[in-house]
Amino acid sequence: MIMKGPSKKQIIVPMNINNKTQFMEDSSAYITNINRALKNIKSEVVADFACLENSGIVITTNKVTASLDLQIIKQYVKNVSYIEADNVKTPRLP
Repeated sequence: MIMKGPSKKQIIVPMNINNKTQFMEDSSAYITNINRALKNIKSEVVADFACLENSGIVITTNKVTASLDLQIIKQYVKNVSYIEADNVKTPRLP
């Protein structure tokens, strides 16, 4: 199935180019940790993968996310050791 536009199952995390490259270097570990954080709050949302986009990172999930899921993802991304937290904006849906 090919989609032409963004899906409601995608989370856009706006950030600068330096943060994007740092995040993507170890994105599989970060996705695993995001899933662990979502599981800790008993969310049914699971992050599948992350990819680069012009405005930041796009995280694709199995379901449409709630605001609590977005907050958990924001907290995790801002706490990654190589990410400059000041240059990460609030995650949003397309």
